[in-house]
Amino acid sequence: MIQLGERQELTIVKKVDFGVYLADTGEGGNPEDRVLLPKKEVPKEAKVGECLNVFIYRDSMDRMIATIRETEFSVGEVAVLKVKEVGKIGAFLGWKLEKDLLLPFKEQTGKLQEGQDCLVALYIDKSGRLCTTMKVYPYLRTDSPYKKDDRVEGLVYEVIENFGMFVAVDNCYCGMIPKREPTGDVKVGDRITARVAGVLEDGKLTLSLREKAYIQMGKDAEKLIEMIKEEGGRLPFNDKADPELIRNATGMSKNEFKRAVGNLYKQRLIVIEPDGIKLV
Repeated sequence: MIQLGERQELTIVKKVDFGVYLADTGEGGNPEDRVLLPKKEVPKEAKVGECLNVFIYRDSMDRMIATIRETEFSVGEVAVLKVKEVGKIGAFLGWKLEKDLLLPFKEQTGKLQEGQDCLVALYIDKSGRLCTTMKVYPYLRTDSPYKKDDRVEGLVYEVIENFGMFVAVDNCYCGMIPKREPTGDVKVGDRITARVAGVLEDGKLTLSLREKAYIQMGKDAEKLIEMIKEEGGRLPFNDKADPELIRNATGMSKNEFKRAVGNLYKQRLIVIEPDGIKLV
């Protein structure tokens, strides 16, 4: 059976002036179900009965057609493509074939601009056409080689307020920065370097943009000292403040902030007041 959006081994069953017709002659295939491989792509000396490895897509006239060219991905896989144009129904992404791929607005997880790279999965829409989605969570792999405390790189592809920031590690593995973790001004489309905070039973990765606590504590203490200096030597809140206030002001969780404050207090660099923190 000839499968749209897949690479397949098909057999040459007929030669014509404008190319060759291919069919699936294997078990379960229908020799009468044929697809054209245009003449410009037919290998020299190709003969009837010879098998070719091809990718099946639709041309500009919406006809099924074969190509021997390599593509970035097949249906069910993910790849990073560049936005060529943003139109009325969505964005159009360039790839190695002539006809651009549509990324409908409803399948976008962030605003896109021409020239931007985005991670997408390839699927077949209800009208039987190849289409893409930025909602790649179901398509990502959970068999990464990474373990706790490894450093990884990934692309942020979606942010869901109640859960956190979703990251495609190495553009193919499933990772997430939980809502409780500070992310600063990171947004969809950004490439990040993160630490593996944990590996779940199902293989998904929990990530953090921060170092392990004993390393991060020193960095946070340095950052806090600079913040206090910039505020004229005093912060108008202390480690008993509301967690959201602390996060918004410092980019730290309440526990991280308390550790940094404790570090500075032990060094006798600050004084903790009822409503703030002051440099000694």
